[in-house]
Amino acid sequence: MTTRLSIGLTMLFCSTVCPAVWAADYHTFDVKPGQWENSLNGQATGALPIPDEVLKNLSPEQRAKVEAMAKAQLARGAQATVTKHCLTKDDLNKPFDTRDEKTRACTHNIISSSGSKQEIQLDCNRQGMKTTGTLKVEALDSEHIKGSIQMAMTGGDHTMNANYTFTSKWIGPACTEK
Repeated sequence: MTTRLSIGLTMLFCSTVCPAVWAADYHTFDVKPGQWENSLNGQATGALPIPDEVLKNLSPEQRAKVEAMAKAQLARGAQATVTKHCLTKDDLNKPFDTRDEKTRACTHNIISSSGSKQEIQLDCNRQGMKTTGTLKVEALDSEHIKGSIQMAMTGGDHTMNANYTFTSKWIGPACTEK
């Protein structure tokens, strides 16, 4: 129905492990392929920006349910999240492309890129919701990554700001989860 915070953060978080950038300025991230464990911490403040055109099409009951889910999502955002992700050698050798059907309205701009650090600007404008953000990623060594995500989302009369930090550690060469 509307882009959920967790989906957007998951896309951005995946990009920390699968170096997300476009363009000739892309440099392969110097980390090991294999299974990675990712820990995401932070929180979002404000109100989830649900575009007016989406809200207009909802019954009062549906609207109340969506608004309750949005509040619950914001409350969960303050909790730490741990996920696993498989990073292949192929993932490391090419820019991660988030331009699937859900993110066609997004652009990625490389602010800086090296084998150990990357900074990416993300801008999206989709279904009346505008999102801007910065992703900073640093490979501390070939088995440890840290970074941060700052995002501002606006839509309808609402604005939400999200600030997250994350760490990722290499678990091993064999992937058990994608």
